Amino acid sequence: MTAQTCPRQHQRTTMEIASLEPSLYTVKAVFILDSDGNRLLSKYYDTELYPSMKEQKNFEKNVFNKTHKADTDEIAFVEGMTIVYKCSIDLFFYVVGSAQENELMLMAVLNCLFESLGQILRVILESDPQQVIQKVNYRADENPLSEQSVAQIMQSAKEQIKWSILK
Repeated sequence: MTAQTCPRQHQRTTMEIASLEPSLYTVKAVFILDSDGNRLLSKYYDTELYPSMKEQKNFEKNVFNKTHKADTDEIAFVEGMTIVYKCSIDLFFYVVGSAQENELMLMAVLNCLFESLGQILRVILESDPQQVIQKVNYRADENPLSEQSVAQIMQSAKEQIKWSILK
């Protein structure tokens, strides 16, 4: 009886350890929400987690409702998921992992995302506006610069950057 039990215990222990080993699938999702909890950008790497857009938006709304009042970077556990997040002015950055995921690993991903976007925005703000417009494939003949507000130009740039990041 003992000889039969040991292989099962060894197999279970090995399976448990294997499920905790580092993997390329550490991050389940990344999303950025505005100050009202509306999605600005999202990418779900585990398509089985929330397969439909409706489920994703419900999850994001639930996460936002539980995290938007915090003033500091924090860790939350929502719907069995580990979530690390950071707030900057009126944007909320989230990285989602499984319940047993290492929070430091998720926080490293979040910090990398946050700092990378910060660098991109600094380059855009420090650049010549005409060069920025050219880099985001802005077509001046379709929308003359003089007829657009700064908000419209920024929205256009944001959309182009979003699509280039998601590719």
